[in-house]
Amino acid sequence: MDRVARYALYFTPAPGSALAAFGDAILGLGPAPGPNALRAILAANTAEQRVYGFHATLKAPMRLAPGATEADLLAAAAALAAPRFPLPVGPMRVADLGNFAALVPEAPPSALGLLAAECVAALDPLRAPLTEAERARRRPERLDPRGRALLERWGYPHVFEAFRFHMTLTGPLEPEDLSMALPLLAEAAAGLPDLVIDAVSVVVRDGAAPFRLLRRLPFAA
Repeated sequence: MDRVARYALYFTPAPGSALAAFGDAILGLGPAPGPNALRAILAANTAEQRVYGFHATLKAPMRLAPGATEADLLAAAAALAAPRFPLPVGPMRVADLGNFAALVPEAPPSALGLLAAECVAALDPLRAPLTEAERARRRPERLDPRGRALLERWGYPHVFEAFRFHMTLTGPLEPEDLSMALPLLAEAAAGLPDLVIDAVSVVVRDGAAPFRLLRRLPFAA
């Protein structure tokens, strides 16, 4: 089994926040939301999401380059976070992204895409090149030429103009389950406060273990 650590930069909700409690409920770590039908769908379709945790990806999981250390990564992430102020994103809504449900901004500000782009670029010098297995996992045959170019250069195709901020709520669903889940998830998410990006989180996965939080780095007050 591959025991090489993989690191990522996420947005994760502040501990104890309403958004964190919502995410815990979705992933089965807190009181389950909604009626039994929604609970059954979530129980059967969130196994992978429990591995990754409730988050939005800013820099996709990566191995460290030869010679780079965890301390280097934490220092780079801290330098990225230190000069920033909290970024108001606004109301969130439940949406279907293809065949899965996610929480997305109603009107994402341009500064959100800029933040993600800066996260990608700032940490990329610490990223090891893709292996053939990692490249295949991204299904390059399904990407357009620009997506394949982004994958080769940055290790992930959904960056820069292809980035879309989202917090995944389910795995892939059958159409009838997705149709049932969307309004129920929207009801469960009603009342969530407007999103403010107030920190970035460095997370790590050791081998096949779930991702765990290494450090949440708050932006300047």
